Amino acid sequence: MCNGVCTHEQNRLVIAPCFRWFIMRDYALAAIAGIWLADGCSLLLAPRFMVERLREVIRQQPAIWTWQWLSVVSGAVLLIAALPLIHQPLWIMTALVMLIKGVFLALGPEAWRARVVEWCLAREDVDYRFVGIGLCTLAALLLHALGWLGPA
Repeated sequence: MCNGVCTHEQNRLVIAPCFRWFIMRDYALAAIAGIWLADGCSLLLAPRFMVERLREVIRQQPAIWTWQWLSVVSGAVLLIAALPLIHQPLWIMTALVMLIKGVFLALGPEAWRARVVEWCLAREDVDYRFVGIGLCTLAALLLHALGWLGPA
């Protein structure tokens, strides 16, 4: 059992293994929050530009959907690593949504995926701004839960 104690041995710092896990967990979750924050800010500032770029990428690179596995992996990391954090039900629901969305977009039937994506890309700019606010809020809450924004 790791007690999380760091010691000094012959001029080098020895970090307890469980402490390393906490550091890696925090950085992995902060990376997810950073992606949410970047996406949210771009949707708040230039929603039409972002949607047009996304539409262009989907048209030119149909294999882009394989990148949705990154969403699945991120959702799994969030589901496991965020369990001890505050707002636990929020992280569980968010992780499950990420997992379901990623699997659907990566493996779902082409006809269904095309309809869902077209519906999502046909929204008004204000709808994307609300999504941007939601992503920025999730990022801020996750960084707060990690103790990076104010006391956790």
